[in-house]
Amino acid sequence: MENKLIYKQPRKVSASFMDCTAKLGLSQVVSMIQDNLTECFGHLNADNYRFNKDYNAFWVFTKTKVHLERRPDWIEVFDAATFPINNAVFRTDVNSIFTDKEGKTLLTANTECCCLDLTKHRPIRLTDTDFPKSDFPAPVFTDKFQRFSFETSEDDFVYSTQVRNQLMDMSNHLNNTEYVKMGIGALQADFIKTHELTDLEVHYLGECKELQTLKVYKKEADGNIYVRITESERVVFEMSLRFAE
Repeated sequence: MENKLIYKQPRKVSASFMDCTAKLGLSQVVSMIQDNLTECFGHLNADNYRFNKDYNAFWVFTKTKVHLERRPDWIEVFDAATFPINNAVFRTDVNSIFTDKEGKTLLTANTECCCLDLTKHRPIRLTDTDFPKSDFPAPVFTDKFQRFSFETSEDDFVYSTQVRNQLMDMSNHLNNTEYVKMGIGALQADFIKTHELTDLEVHYLGECKELQTLKVYKKEADGNIYVRITESERVVFEMSLRFAE
């Protein structure tokens, strides 16, 4: 009998989820993981609507790390499963695994999530809610998150952009997935067409509001491509990407 904490459903690479390679886009990888994750929390009766009402709290996704075996092609249908693997008092790790119709793994991922008080914006104890506390499925992703240490300067500046209403979420902040899109925007299309992504890690470090101007920087080091996004003097987002050699 399958663990009731596992949320699983078929997904499809529609036209809005593919990129210039006619595959699931680099940024859309994270978007689809986040879609499945938020639906998983709904499946667990623990989504923002419920936690807003019953605990005066809201979810924050702080980090996501992904390993890719293959990006699915346009109109390809695959199975997406997402589930929490722990309850660490102030945070939970939520794993995802996407598999093709032959049962082969497309990607595995982990997202670190915490819950903040709506009024104070301070973390609340998940153990004080009815979020699952036991009987977690076995993890499918065990790699630890990195501690980024790269440096950027104005020589690494790529472009600037502004937060507009269509990029915002229900919390009236820039949607997490939009940071990733901005970061991927630091790459050239010809590079994406000739290099295959194998690993991606994103850290969401600050909230951004409507009309704020963001600056995007790109740095290559240690075989990785690093992206940093700033708002004024604040670092609000960092990402690392590794491509197959």
